[in-house]
Amino acid sequence: MKTGPRILATFFGIGFFPLAPGTLTSLTVVILYKFFLHNLSWPVYLLIFLGLFFIGVFVAAEYSSELGKKDPRKIVIDEACGQLLVLFQLPTSWFLLLLGFFLFRLFDIIKPYPIRKIESLKKGWGIMLDDILAAIYTIIVIRIYLLLR
Repeated sequence: MKTGPRILATFFGIGFFPLAPGTLTSLTVVILYKFFLHNLSWPVYLLIFLGLFFIGVFVAAEYSSELGKKDPRKIVIDEACGQLLVLFQLPTSWFLLLLGFFLFRLFDIIKPYPIRKIESLKKGWGIMLDDILAAIYTIIVIRIYLLLR
């Protein structure tokens, strides 16, 4: 595999971190959002998200095939993409950002129905879409919280 796709699949090398690379990737995205990304217009933000998603499908399929594993820990572009979706138009209070971070990681780790089922999709689709569904679960919980408070 070429270096470029490997760098993207590991989200600029974070996937090589020996402890919890997916969690570190999600936290990195939260920090990027807090200090930079929240200022982007929503069309630009969504364009970045969609670009990252479709690039992620390709590079995740390529790198997982090279490693001979279905969803290797080194591939973390899916966590970056899912966390970006969680944060879309979320207010930048630390409480909400960290709530989004913890809920997303929780749903991504425990994989409630049908997340685990979606994970079985072929190529990079399963790798990417299980995190998107975890993000959607997180968004629902946060929106309910914001409505009730």
